[in-house]
Amino acid sequence: MLKLTKKADYGLIALRHLASARRASSAKDIADAYGIPLPLLAKILQKLVRSGLLDSEQGTHGGYRLARAARDISALEVIRAIDGPILLTHCFTDHANCDQSPRCPVREPLKKVHEGILRLLAGISIADLSDDETTVPLIPSIQGLEISRR
Repeated sequence: MLKLTKKADYGLIALRHLASARRASSAKDIADAYGIPLPLLAKILQKLVRSGLLDSEQGTHGGYRLARAARDISALEVIRAIDGPILLTHCFTDHANCDQSPRCPVREPLKKVHEGILRLLAGISIADLSDDETTVPLIPSIQGLEISRR
């Protein structure tokens, strides 16, 4: 099953919160607002700071804020910063040693699905997640394979 980790989920929630905040927010403020465990959220936020997606400010009016405009940060960037590369199947890695590769009938179709998922996530910005009116585009059909939201 392809699904986001809790860490990636929490990271997206935090960035959505910061996109709509008018000032810097503390990890505690975000954790309390969404019922996220503070120690876990603090680690996630620090990872996002190290990846350049967030800025951290010390002091009375300190906290976290987006390092770039919300429209310039994609969901894909956030997920990769927290979880690393997104892989639909093992055969898309550089280290894939599969005996079936030369005769695998699903490798190329799955590669196209994988690429479609990456394009979709790259096309969704934090600003999109902050807008309740935003509709997420469907992945177009891939060689007869229909992919749609349910």
